[in-house]
Amino acid sequence: MPKLRVDCFSLSLDGYGAGPDQGPEEPMGVGTQALRQWVFDTPSFRRRVLGEDGGTPGINESFVARSFENVGAWIMGRNMFGPVRGPWPDDGWKGWWGDTPPFHCDVFVLTHHPRVSFEMEGGTVFHFVTDGVHTALDRARAAAGDRDVRIGGGVSTLRQYLEAGLIDEMHLAVVPAVFGKGENLLQGLDLPACGLGNVTVAAGEHGVTHYTLRRSAA
Repeated sequence: MPKLRVDCFSLSLDGYGAGPDQGPEEPMGVGTQALRQWVFDTPSFRRRVLGEDGGTPGINESFVARSFENVGAWIMGRNMFGPVRGPWPDDGWKGWWGDTPPFHCDVFVLTHHPRVSFEMEGGTVFHFVTDGVHTALDRARAAAGDRDVRIGGGVSTLRQYLEAGLIDEMHLAVVPAVFGKGENLLQGLDLPACGLGNVTVAAGEHGVTHYTLRRSAA
């Protein structure tokens, strides 16, 4: 059965998935390089997102490679899509990923401000959903068919889907760093009440620990 899942979502040891002062130069916040460096070092990310060779095989690579498998649609928050806030000034911003984004399917962006859908090279189509997480999920599931829907982030988007009890599987990669401030994913959340109770753990390279939480049996 198709799942709603989270893959390769990085957290600091103190639970932060983004730092303060996010912007075009620091999309995940100031001082948060550790959150993404482990992903950048994997062959799958370098090949699919950066269009480059290289990278280090291993446990981290296995999680990144799996994260792209069987995904038929994505959901992301507006902060993941780009740094523009408020009403869209124009249609100039088309994401962080250049002319050929790495998604190759329909991507549903949660926003309060309408914008017309558009298609990029490689088959990625961005849609903008203004009427909430449930509508975005319904549309993503219809687009994905018998494949999974992946939530890309950011923190606010994940929290909304967790609080609604809709996520079937969530992979968190905890990096050996502390931030002290920013956007905390887990603060105040009751994960068993969100439906996630089964946990598996794997030790990756560069001090990263991978936690996969799955929906508990009814």
